[in-house]
Amino acid sequence: MEFPAYLATMPMHAITEIHGEPGLLARFRLELRAFDEAARERLTEALDLAAELHRDDRRVREPYLNHLLRVAIRMVHHYQVRDVDVIVAGLLHDAVEDHPDALAAATSGEPGGAYDGEDTTTAAALAVLAQRFGPRVARLVGAVTNPAYDPGRDKHAQYREHVAASLDREPWARVIKISDFTDNGVGVIHTVGPKVTSSARKYRPLVPVYRDLVTRADTPLSAPVKEHILGQLDLAEERFSAILDEPPHPN
Repeated sequence: MEFPAYLATMPMHAITEIHGEPGLLARFRLELRAFDEAARERLTEALDLAAELHRDDRRVREPYLNHLLRVAIRMVHHYQVRDVDVIVAGLLHDAVEDHPDALAAATSGEPGGAYDGEDTTTAAALAVLAQRFGPRVARLVGAVTNPAYDPGRDKHAQYREHVAASLDREPWARVIKISDFTDNGVGVIHTVGPKVTSSARKYRPLVPVYRDLVTRADTPLSAPVKEHILGQLDLAEERFSAILDEPPHPN
């Protein structure tokens, strides 16, 4: 498939709409030119694992891999992240949450006690990531993996509590989660059906949480990147308001 020369500067949701998964894969490979051969091999291995684990998953109108590619591309292109562990974790950020059994089945040893508070399957899945990509990648993925929720409490409230507590401890996990939030929040207008409203309700209360996290001194991003992200959070809030708020009545 032929792609335009300006693919490297196209907005990612435009690539998604026009060129689909092949276009996003091509864009990801363009971004990989910023890395040395060893890093490219490691990132390609993570992409292959993500594609295998999520091969049957979809996000409303698109393959789930599109979301993972956009999260990774955004970190490299817009956030200027060159830490390979972080990008690997971005590609695999939903792997343990969505497919712990498939990952856990790949381990030949005991999961051990490295990930306190995790159930056995989740711990085993994280252990596999640690074996393949290193303990730091596993720790970052663990930080953005949702725990089992108390069915007697509001799920969205528990999600917000988990995000705030988990990301408080892991500055680089904030970068992954903010890219994920941007894809889900700013990108809410690219979805259809009931998920538009449910996503807006889920994510809107998180805007001030992410605003606080991204402006912290220990969040490892440059000042211009932080300003860019704050603009994206403003845009997400505008879109949530357009979806959820009643329009003013004419006089």
